[in-house]
Amino acid sequence: MARKPYRAVSGIDPQALAEFQAGIRRRYTDDQILAALRASAERLGRSPTMKEFAADPEAGMHPQTVIEHFGTWNAAKRAAGLMPRRFATREELLEQLRRLGDELDRTPNAQDIRSRRGTMPSTSLYWHTFGSLAVALREAGFDVAVGEEKLERAIAQGSVLARALGHLPKFADWQAARKVDPSMLTEWQVYRLFEARRGAWATFQYLVRERLVEQGAEVRADGTFAT
Repeated sequence: MARKPYRAVSGIDPQALAEFQAGIRRRYTDDQILAALRASAERLGRSPTMKEFAADPEAGMHPQTVIEHFGTWNAAKRAAGLMPRRFATREELLEQLRRLGDELDRTPNAQDIRSRRGTMPSTSLYWHTFGSLAVALREAGFDVAVGEEKLERAIAQGSVLARALGHLPKFADWQAARKVDPSMLTEWQVYRLFEARRGAWATFQYLVRERLVEQGAEVRADGTFAT
């Protein structure tokens, strides 16, 4: 007895196909999808891309399922409290700072942001977008102390100088650079930011090192790195 030929795709009843697909497709609630996104971000240590989410064996669903529920990938991530990795507007960045400030009930600092990796934009994104974290905080409506603003300026200048030198700036390096560029803070102004206490310059070098690492540099134990 001859078998009947399979029907071509064009011959499939669209309504019957839709009912079949609905029946076998696992249904997820919005809350389940958002929980899966947050869990994936926690495992990765950052907000996942579609490719990373698809490759996550514990995610349990395809990125297209997420998009079908929320319209776009970034809309879903925003709903999950995750910051999109790209295309964040200035206002979105400022709103994230305001939300963090409400959560902390104080002005956020760089460490607060770093400790929320995956749910907050990176500190380097704020520096690239606004010039400094202090400027971003002011634009978000926070009262930033003058000392904090000056420290931010010193760290930014220290990062630029370090890249020019190929190592973390020493006190003498700063003196020499200041003679060439009078717009820099003086070495003593930097020193006094740490109340001129013992180990003040090493503390400053540590903060410069942290900034460079955030910018992607690999700083060695001796303070040198590849330019």
